[in-house]
Amino acid sequence: MTTSSEVKKKVKKEDNKKKEVKAAVGKSKKDEIIKAIGQMNVLELSNLVKELREEFGIEALATPIVAQASGAPEKEEEEKTEFDVILSEMGSKKIQVIKEVRKLTSLGLKEAKDLVEQAPKPIRENVAKEEALKIKETLEAVGAKVEIK
Repeated sequence: MTTSSEVKKKVKKEDNKKKEVKAAVGKSKKDEIIKAIGQMNVLELSNLVKELREEFGIEALATPIVAQASGAPEKEEEEKTEFDVILSEMGSKKIQVIKEVRKLTSLGLKEAKDLVEQAPKPIRENVAKEEALKIKETLEAVGAKVEIK
């Protein structure tokens, strides 16, 4: 005769075997599906996706999201983060403008003078907006005309 504890052990062993078999069958099904998908060409995959969407009632929301995500970098490119400060005209206070250009660019006296006299010329390129505005304000304070591009 078998005792109840022996029966419980046998039942437990059988349950464990069933679980192992189910897990193995589940893995093998997944492996088969993955293998089958790996052997499909792009057209077959596209048709499979369409059929899966129809079968399970899935709406194609991923496509617009991807389109928006790919559209985001374009907007970032349109929004400038770096600006060029261009001296349009030196104004009436040439010496003060030259002094300010020297401070802002670390140019020598002759180079700063040449830059100011050859306006319109870029003073600083690829600077942040805040810095570009400060440069513009500084140069306009001494009579120069400045553009930010």
